Amino acid sequence: MVGYAVIGDWGTSNLRLFRIEDGQIVARRDGPGIGAVGQAAEAALADTVAPWLADGVPQSITLCGMVGARDGWVEAPYADCPADADAWRAAAVRFDWRGAPTAIMAGLACTGTDGIPDVMRGEEAQIFGACALDPALAQGRRLIVLPGTHSKWALVEDGRVLAFRTVPTGEMFALLRERSTLGPKDAVGDAVEEAAGFAEGLARAGDGAVLAGLFAARAMRLRAGRSADWALGYLSGLLIGGEIMEARALLQADDGVTLIGDARLADRYARALAAQGVVSRRLDGDACALAGLGYVGEMA
Repeated sequence: MVGYAVIGDWGTSNLRLFRIEDGQIVARRDGPGIGAVGQAAEAALADTVAPWLADGVPQSITLCGMVGARDGWVEAPYADCPADADAWRAAAVRFDWRGAPTAIMAGLACTGTDGIPDVMRGEEAQIFGACALDPALAQGRRLIVLPGTHSKWALVEDGRVLAFRTVPTGEMFALLRERSTLGPKDAVGDAVEEAAGFAEGLARAGDGAVLAGLFAARAMRLRAGRSADWALGYLSGLLIGGEIMEARALLQADDGVTLIGDARLADRYARALAAQGVVSRRLDGDACALAGLGYVGEMA
């Protein structure tokens, strides 16, 4: 019987598990997010890995993300910043699950210079994984940005996460789009119109008019003939541009920005950064997460 290990990222919305044999990913299983299963997390994990358990108990299971939150499966602590990969790994919760040594990785916590506390779960695996994939990121002071529902801006120095700031830009966009009078409900997916709106939103954010500029998403449709797709792009550009202006003022690094995450969203951030004269590079979020959990081979 071939021995295997399981590593995975279990977030609020998704469970992604990878089976590793002889240093290579040989299979993947997807399951429900922690937000959907709640107290039934253990049963959801068992259901997801059931086809693999038929081959025997894993040699180890390592999970990161909201699985370790207070309302996840087993609560894991936060490692306080400054924190390097060793300190993060040492803070993991370890136990035996059905005979398999299991680790749920810790999150990170910090307090900004303004006295505001902040936390992350899951993104730290991507940050440390990025440093493993590109050792240059573990040298000097670097600014690593992880766009998403709750974007993370992390200041990393010589491989240690010094501090970070969370900006809930994605959540704000979703609320405006779905539950406000500003977000159009009749967009048809016109990429040209959306791109034009995005550029105009970036320009308005660059003028420092984020809050005052929000209502233009509605008024420009009523009085200037703008389309629903334009309005969606405009809101996105306005919010992302405003996020970048605020976060850059809080965290200073040596050389540009490294973006980690979904390719489409990272592309938007790259365009927004370029509009403010900031150079960026992009890394794949899944590859970075897997590297943080100990896998640095080819993706499946």
